[in-house]
Amino acid sequence: MRGLAPEDLGDLLARTLEGRGPALLPIPDGTPDARVRELLTAMRPACLRTPDGVTELDGSAPAGADTALVVTTSGSTGAPKGVELSSAALRSAARASVARIGAAPGDAWLCVLPAGHVSGIQVMTRALAMGTRAVHAPFSVEGVAELARELRPHVSLVPTQLRRLLEAGVDLSAFGTILLGGAAAEPALLEAARAAGGRVLTTYGMSETCGGCVYDGVPLQGVRVRVDSEAPGEPGRILLSGPMLLSGYRIAPGAQGDPEALAADGEGSRWLRTNDLGRLDGDGRLHVLGRVDEVVNTGGHKVVPGQVNALLMEHPAVAESVVVGRPDPEWGERVSAVVVPADPDAPPSLEQLRSWVRERLPSYAAPRELEVRGALPMLASGKPDLVTLRGPRA
Repeated sequence: MRGLAPEDLGDLLARTLEGRGPALLPIPDGTPDARVRELLTAMRPACLRTPDGVTELDGSAPAGADTALVVTTSGSTGAPKGVELSSAALRSAARASVARIGAAPGDAWLCVLPAGHVSGIQVMTRALAMGTRAVHAPFSVEGVAELARELRPHVSLVPTQLRRLLEAGVDLSAFGTILLGGAAAEPALLEAARAAGGRVLTTYGMSETCGGCVYDGVPLQGVRVRVDSEAPGEPGRILLSGPMLLSGYRIAPGAQGDPEALAADGEGSRWLRTNDLGRLDGDGRLHVLGRVDEVVNTGGHKVVPGQVNALLMEHPAVAESVVVGRPDPEWGERVSAVVVPADPDAPPSLEQLRSWVRERLPSYAAPRELEVRGALPMLASGKPDLVTLRGPRA
């Protein structure tokens, strides 16, 4: 499906979840034509639906018998990979979400995220689980504020959107629940939003888990979390299990999948080995630190960018930040901080941030480079564009 209105996608999704329609492969709006051709070649759907009609495609391959939705993601090489999600998994994820936030039948759901991404699809499935349909709108501060006053909806946002609402003085208590995901949210933003009346829950998940499955560090009902670390409380790879897991991957012919990504334990439970690093605190709450492949190897030391970034976001002079590794001829990689200052006329200095980090982490984890920007480059999903940020200074 390409170019369909979100409401039309919602109709098709409802039919598929009820077992009355084919498996769906949404192509997010704004996808370049070349990338669309690449996706169609790799995913091999039977037809392409656009506002102009349905076109049959050659070389199709059937989806799994229980597949309702195929969500495309990119691996480390950028090659498209399809995540096959069943109706049962999607419904389980939706039911667990609405149960956690205490949603009631008839509650309004506002979707300001891309309908072709799993984040937008989750909003639609939650609404369907409660017997209604999501209200779709492009994000704007004025438009969202008006809809909040009119509908008192539950809404999913990324941190940048929440920050804009907060800065504009929008009454956040007008929302039923604000589910915040897509990227790490600095503690100051969460504190300010909650002080402004917002009922904000942070979410962690991915396409393979039908979206968010851990809220405020606590797994949703039926979800289990493990951290594969060398010692309790230490960072390690996050593993997830539960009824919301993908059925499998749909990968282009000849491509190499990850045989260890989805595996069964000795008790018959399926576990997803994510590419994320995290730790469990003494209360069993999950803290997500970043991705395994984002670990910066600097001078023989391994630095978890998420740990460094969490500290930077606590600095009073920092509004937004991302920590990445950039090539360095001496150190292999250097820890680089890209920062949006709280006050553009008084940005923090590199030495200020290095001293701040060294109070809590070893000196090798402190940034060796500071880049100050007016805004962070973002992907359509609401996540920072790490490929751009790892490149040369803007």
